[in-house]
Amino acid sequence: MDVHHHSLSTVNLTDYSMNNEYLNDTNIISERVLIPPSELKQKLPLSHTAEQTVLNGRQAIRDVLSGRDHRLIVITGPCSIHDLQSAHEYARKLKALSDKLSDTLLIIMRIYFEKPRTTIGWKGLINDPHLNGSFDVSQGLEQARELLLWMAELELPVGTEALDPVTPQYLADLFSWTAIGARTTESQTHREMASGLSTPVGFKNGTDGNLNVAINALHSVSAPHHFLGINQKGQVVQIRTRGNQYGHIILRGGKTSNYDSVNISLAEKALAEENLPQNIMVDCSHGNSNKQYDLQPLVARDVVQQIIEGNQSIMGIMLESHLNAGNQSIPDDLSQLDYGVSVTDACIDWQTTEALLRDMAERLAPVIKNRR
Repeated sequence: MDVHHHSLSTVNLTDYSMNNEYLNDTNIISERVLIPPSELKQKLPLSHTAEQTVLNGRQAIRDVLSGRDHRLIVITGPCSIHDLQSAHEYARKLKALSDKLSDTLLIIMRIYFEKPRTTIGWKGLINDPHLNGSFDVSQGLEQARELLLWMAELELPVGTEALDPVTPQYLADLFSWTAIGARTTESQTHREMASGLSTPVGFKNGTDGNLNVAINALHSVSAPHHFLGINQKGQVVQIRTRGNQYGHIILRGGKTSNYDSVNISLAEKALAEENLPQNIMVDCSHGNSNKQYDLQPLVARDVVQQIIEGNQSIMGIMLESHLNAGNQSIPDDLSQLDYGVSVTDACIDWQTTEALLRDMAERLAPVIKNRR
């Protein structure tokens, strides 16, 4: 044996261990320190009006879930927010419509800043606000908070999907409702996070249509948890939660749709067997529209008909809706982006949305107050 060579190898391995260069972060290129949540909130604070918008929105949703408010919740808005100007325009239109239909529909604007990807792709405004691969997360968080504050000043409550477990510390004080998506409903991290959120939380069934993962999530979210996270100062902390009592299920279809009366009955039965409240929201997009965006109104009208015929468990619907119909890819030349058109899932346009919601309110008005 070459003793000299062996001793050199031993020394080199010791050196590696001492400086950890070959043990830690071998695939990390860089780190960027972000502003702590408390500092961003000091920079962009809530006014009294904004605070009341959020609190009133949360309480109204809780009241629907507990049967004290008979209205149907409608979560509607772009699949994802990529352009603040079109988000403002959509919000103004939605606020005006909401005020007219508020006796029957509790309208919440969908504001999604984070997008789960099946493989890779644009991951949302927070992750890449300039849509060019520059990943300016600091700017993304600031833009997101500015938009949410503007919405709250408009007195329009908003909902989102909670995806990254860190971002709620920056933004969650401005949301009235939260969804956990089909890809993350089964995730322990997201169930733990949801148990500490201040909003009611909807869990979608699995992408394959599996209902059990969402039902298991409802049990988990209502229980206390201990987990790692960050606090308002940006410090890593152990978080202890009391559990969230306002979880509910969202049927979004899978390999086939699951919004019809038979599937709704099966969901009611499954919830009853687990001693869970029979609160069901129907996502009119995704598997329920066979990924054809223009079929969403068909799903919504079917749901309304079920309520008219006496259904007591359906408490809300979700729509993917934008100013203009369809979707588009993000071009290299961003000046070529079509205004008010989704860059993720395809959406119905505003005219279709308005006509649908007016029709729903008109049909539901005679029966909605008799529910529960």
